[in-house]
Amino acid sequence: MVDMTETREERVKKAKWYVVHTYSGYENKVKANIEKMVENRGKIDDIFEVIVPTEEYVESKSGTKKVKERKLFPGYVIVKMIINDESWYLVRNTRGVTGFVGPGSKPVPLTDKEVRALGVQEIVVSDIDLKIKDAIKVIAGPFESFIGTVESINAEKRKVKVYISMFGRETLVELDFDQIEKL
Repeated sequence: MVDMTETREERVKKAKWYVVHTYSGYENKVKANIEKMVENRGKIDDIFEVIVPTEEYVESKSGTKKVKERKLFPGYVIVKMIINDESWYLVRNTRGVTGFVGPGSKPVPLTDKEVRALGVQEIVVSDIDLKIKDAIKVIAGPFESFIGTVESINAEKRKVKVYISMFGRETLVELDFDQIEKL
């Protein structure tokens, strides 16, 4: 049962990453099925993210190069979730899933080091209270310590375009939300 005193953000912080074994070739289908079942059964407070680890590579055929994508671990899907009877049952009984990785039927969470090694970035979402024409200070990156004025905000991509004064001229640069702070 979900503790109603906890916010979703607090539950996300408590969640751990687990590895789920699937039939080879069914990874994307399993990912889609888990996401659909989470939505349909209202388990968004127990299962937060499902990932099929992939990498890009360049394939050369008859002189042409193509960037393609391949699965890092065929037959495995990584799920960020809080383990309880309901969430375990939902994932375990998804079509294409053969079980969790761990002894017997007990899932073992990945360590933080293992999660980073897989290339899974923890997305830290911090809302920023900005408006166009606000003054900001750049706190990271090549323009660190510059002061600027907000020209446009793209909340979806978490980017902001800012005019900064460089060599006596106003220059438009694009920065991430986490590279700036409001003055």
